[in-house]
Amino acid sequence: MKVIVSAGGTGGHLYPALALVEHIKTKEKDAEFLFVGTTDRLESQIVPQMGYAYRGLHVKGLVGNPIQKMKNAMIFMKSLSKSKQILKEFKPDIVVGFGGYPSASIVLAAAKMKIPTIIHEQNSIIGLTNKILIKKVDKIVCCYQKAYNEFPHEKTVLLGNPRASVVSHQRLLDIHDIYHIPIKRKTVVIVMGSLGSSSVNRVMKEALREIQHDAFDVVYVTGKNYYDEMKEELSDLSDSIHLVSYIEDMPSLIASCDLIVSRAGATTLAEITALGAASLIIPSPYVVANHQEYNAKELVDANAARWILEKDLDAATFVKEIRYLLNHEDVLKALRTNAQALGKPQACEDIYQEMLKTLERK
Repeated sequence: MKVIVSAGGTGGHLYPALALVEHIKTKEKDAEFLFVGTTDRLESQIVPQMGYAYRGLHVKGLVGNPIQKMKNAMIFMKSLSKSKQILKEFKPDIVVGFGGYPSASIVLAAAKMKIPTIIHEQNSIIGLTNKILIKKVDKIVCCYQKAYNEFPHEKTVLLGNPRASVVSHQRLLDIHDIYHIPIKRKTVVIVMGSLGSSSVNRVMKEALREIQHDAFDVVYVTGKNYYDEMKEELSDLSDSIHLVSYIEDMPSLIASCDLIVSRAGATTLAEITALGAASLIIPSPYVVANHQEYNAKELVDANAARWILEKDLDAATFVKEIRYLLNHEDVLKALRTNAQALGKPQACEDIYQEMLKTLERK
């Protein structure tokens, strides 16, 4: 099988794509892959470092004022020509797009050349690129019921995020061992993404002081940009508060903590449900179409998570919710059970099988 995979702009698009490719390699030893993305974003560095063939397209998102949008549209039209050239050279059996504006060019070009195409939508709100491609592609894979309801059902399947498969099958460590916490102590992990959140950090300065003597430990991920500031300002906290700038092995902490407090990015929620973790979600309101709130709502409506919207977030509200959850093991247990019921640990295999079916139909 020869596969072109396109995922660009952010890790939320890229890492599920990498997870699927790694899985396909275990099924087909002679499979060939070509990644197509931007010339200057995350994927242009990470993919070649992992040893995969890579081609970059000069593309821009359709953002800005009307003149800028027109310029970017012209750039997109030029990228279609290069995409067709890439397709003729590599001759893929199938093209899979994981969203982000770089994938629009290569998937659209493939559809025009009658090459089998699949797109993957990670969020509950359909992204602009995938909206453009809906009518052109052969198959659509999504992760949320809300998105499924908006896609044409005759060619859409609800299979989940490939990252769920990765975390479900990797060897996980225990948070108590990592941070030398007594095994009987409950633990809370608070993480607002790799970069952190200035608005949440302001609330946590007060909240962490309030809970530092409670009967649980907290691992607080400040974000790389805020670590020095937070470390200095909270230097007098008790040893039960562990400040870190970034976590490499997030799945281990999600799986072994008693409660994870996080944003509602697609990959994060896929990992939380796959691992059956109890979570308190603070969706980021600073994302396109407010999609994190809709992502989180699907879990909250299923009693698979609790949430605090950022507009309602203050130290008192946060502390009250944390203490309530950690003092009610029955509530935590229900959240874990319901989260796991939503998990899609076989997402990679299911998507791979859908690729094979799509090839058969062609």
